Amino acid sequence: MVHLIRNSIKYVPSKDYQAFTGHLKKIYGAPSLKAAEAEFEKFKQVWNSYPGAVEVWVRNWNHVEQLFNYGSAVRKVMYTTNAIESVNSSFRKVTKKGSFPNENALLKLLYLRITELYKKWNNRPVPNWSMVRNQLSMNAEMQSRIELYENL
Repeated sequence: MVHLIRNSIKYVPSKDYQAFTGHLKKIYGAPSLKAAEAEFEKFKQVWNSYPGAVEVWVRNWNHVEQLFNYGSAVRKVMYTTNAIESVNSSFRKVTKKGSFPNENALLKLLYLRITELYKKWNNRPVPNWSMVRNQLSMNAEMQSRIELYENL
């Protein structure tokens, strides 16, 4: 969501940022796919004066729709990519220090960084984890993955 918002907001004048992002929040924060689709149609009509901004969402709507395969608590965790961006930033920090004699040296360095990050984040709680876990458990494929990792 963060990237879609960033990519679309560059087509909107700063005076309209707050109203634009507020309307977007109604879409991705909708309780169901049907409600999101209805809000998306309103969004396209209201913001048609900024076709570049609307087109970003039209092109990526199929990805937004997939969020509604999950419950609201899971979607809230998935809205942001901060954890992923943090890992990538950490990888960039350790790899910018120079060249590597071979691919194996780079893989070892990344492995060591992952183990450091794991120690740092291992006991960090996920907000509303019990609700997120219950919603994920409703999907049979996710339930089998959860069971696999719980039994380790």
